[in-house]
Amino acid sequence: MSQLLRVQNFNVSSDGFGAGENQSLERPFGHADPGKMFAWALATASWPNRTDPGGSRGLDDYMVRDFHHGIGAEIMGRNKFGPQRGPWQDHEWRGWWGDEPPFHTPVFVMTHHERPSFTLSDTTFHFVAGEPAEVLRQAREAAGGKDVRLGGGAGIVREFLDADLVDTLHVAVSPDIVLGAGSRLWESPEELLDRFHCDVVPSPSGVVHHLFWRR
Repeated sequence: MSQLLRVQNFNVSSDGFGAGENQSLERPFGHADPGKMFAWALATASWPNRTDPGGSRGLDDYMVRDFHHGIGAEIMGRNKFGPQRGPWQDHEWRGWWGDEPPFHTPVFVMTHHERPSFTLSDTTFHFVAGEPAEVLRQAREAAGGKDVRLGGGAGIVREFLDADLVDTLHVAVSPDIVLGAGSRLWESPEELLDRFHCDVVPSPSGVVHHLFWRR
């Protein structure tokens, strides 16, 4: 059985940006407010960091619960891992997530500046250079027969889309958020319709789920 490359729960603004400008240690999403961008997911019963009982059920909750299902490895861009640019100045930086990263799989961080792998809890981070097809080959080898998740940011998703390597894509569009600049996934979702089928499903939360699969 083939291993799919899946994009899951990738959030964009109404004008197609997955993150804003001027990323920093204090603002991983630049000028975008993640509390607003991800409000639909944060409100679900299955949000992993929920500390109070309750939360919404339905479609949004299903998407959050499905995040880890069948995933054996993740690929992400360097700026999803952290705010540093250029050669690594600080190997003590081990990502935004603390000692218990949410991935629970090997993670392949694409970067022009490699550094030694390390493990936190049940997640091992590997820092790899190379073209998308080669990085995907490494991730599939590590995934143990399961699918590979392409975690973002938007630039990395575009690289894999342009290389025609993405099999399924779930994008949650926040229609009330306009960023104007930043890391753009698309001008319009219609850009992908030459290669993908697409279902568009509005949620009661206000977010609109776009579900793409290969033609």
